[in-house]
Amino acid sequence: MDTLSYKTISANKATVNKEWVLVDAADQTLGRLASRVAILLRGKHKPNFTPHVDCGDNVIVINAEKINLTGNKWNDKTYIRHTGYPGGQKSLTATELFGKDPTRVVEKSVKGMLPKNKLGAELFRNLNVVTGPTHKHSAQKPRTMKLNEIN
Repeated sequence: MDTLSYKTISANKATVNKEWVLVDAADQTLGRLASRVAILLRGKHKPNFTPHVDCGDNVIVINAEKINLTGNKWNDKTYIRHTGYPGGQKSLTATELFGKDPTRVVEKSVKGMLPKNKLGAELFRNLNVVTGPTHKHSAQKPRTMKLNEIN
């Protein structure tokens, strides 16, 4: 047997098949929603997943204002940032951040589940979170996906 009848094929930017996916966040728990959206962005649900390539889909999350947080997380969960100046640590509770912009809560939770490198930044650009059921990407004809279908 001189040759192998099978070969491992690694995806690259030219061979990746990227699609547009629509996810409805209405009545979904934030962490479960974010982990499944991160799987879609990363491309781990596809058979040709390659860890160092952006082989995930473009994801549109609608109804971001209708997410749920379990327990007492609306008051206990804090988002901390630093201005860069001495004593410049600022914090917001989930309720305060949600009041300012409901999409930021979903974006922050998904971003935390992506790789912390250039690839993660590139993957995060494929995420679009909107409040309400309408979005501006209808020309791409996104495929609606139920979160229970994603593993």
